[in-house]
Amino acid sequence: MTTLDPRETAFENKYAHDQETLFRIESKASKLLGLWAAQEMGLTGADADAYAGTVVSSNLKEAGVGDVIAKVSADMAAKSRDTSAIPSMMNRFLKDAEAQVKTA
Repeated sequence: MTTLDPRETAFENKYAHDQETLFRIESKASKLLGLWAAQEMGLTGADADAYAGTVVSSNLKEAGVGDVIAKVSADMAAKSRDTSAIPSMMNRFLKDAEAQVKTA
């Protein structure tokens, strides 16, 4: 049984690393989506940055990015903006964020 302990530790460490990486990717993608949505809603400068921050914060409610998409969709709908591109933009930003995190 003691020969498996180092393997168990290695698997636990890998899992923790993978979860941290996923969190960083989702956070970066959420910020990118927030900045894109802010532009779509006519926000600029500090207002756009502040909105992107609220989008990132909304990702802390549930696992995955569904809560982020729901928030941005609701906010854009409230401003009478087209929400159909949000899921595809999030997928694009997830890919971009993954590339950025893995090269950093």
